[in-house]
Amino acid sequence: MSMIVECNFDSAPSQGESWSERWGGADKGLICSWLRGIEKAKESPELAARASRGELPSLPWVGGGKAVKAGKRVGALHYLAMWQGLRGEDLSIDLVAGATRTCTLTGMAVAFTGDISAIWKAAGEPGGTE
Repeated sequence: MSMIVECNFDSAPSQGESWSERWGGADKGLICSWLRGIEKAKESPELAARASRGELPSLPWVGGGKAVKAGKRVGALHYLAMWQGLRGEDLSIDLVAGATRTCTLTGMAVAFTGDISAIWKAAGEPGGTE
């Protein structure tokens, strides 16, 4: 079973007014993150250009940045949504299946997931499950 969140770049919706509208809906806040990526592309054309080249730059969400020694990393779906916005792409993310992208700069593969415990575990943070 999949749950795909999609939005068209050419007819991007406006953000909700309240926190619950932005983050508590069925899209889990991915639309809000994607819209922020679109805004960020206007603020930082160089960052947008890096994303357009397939790089996974550091963003507020876990997922990009420096390569880790194992060559593989776990990232948040919110990162992927913001990255798609930076690139000027339509939002298209499967909440269940996630996605994997490889950074063209570092060669690091990132498995994007909505499973917060997997992200914590990969980062060695408290709250991750063994």
